[in-house]
Amino acid sequence: MPALYDVPVNTIDGRAATLADHKGKVLLIVNVASKCGLTPQYEGLEKLQKTYAAKGFSVLGFPANNFGAQEPGTNDEIQSFCSTNYGVSFPLYEKISVRGDGMHPLYQELVAGKPKAQMKPGGTLMETLTKHGLAPKTETEVAWNFEKFLVGRDGKVAARFAPDYAPDDTTITKAIESELAR
Repeated sequence: MPALYDVPVNTIDGRAATLADHKGKVLLIVNVASKCGLTPQYEGLEKLQKTYAAKGFSVLGFPANNFGAQEPGTNDEIQSFCSTNYGVSFPLYEKISVRGDGMHPLYQELVAGKPKAQMKPGGTLMETLTKHGLAPKTETEVAWNFEKFLVGRDGKVAARFAPDYAPDDTTITKAIESELAR
């Protein structure tokens, strides 16, 4: 069993878990935030969940406060925000760190599995982050909120998408469909 499935995590309501609960599914693991310019991506993530869940797919949301303190809430506040504003039905987990010295072991595994994110053609995110002194220090670091890791049914990281890829971007939906077809 891949190490990814073994990493201890806690659900948003504090229950101990691992990703083994999702073994055999295609997963889109996303570091999310409630007060980010990209927060409306929750809507697209929920649409992916509804579109592909019956085929063995799930979005997994991991709130993180690593970027501009854009996820300041408690786990209860985050869960309430996601439910009330976006009708989120996909699994949410406790807030973790996705970058830096305190990076959660799950994200260490994800980054090791796919060290570089696919950048959106014509995207300006990295330019904007650089302009504001917020760019990642290395090309392997998670760049910002809503970076997406696609994990195949085998538990291996199949793709990694920069945060400015909208969840419904055809690059992402084609990658999901390709993994589901395996």
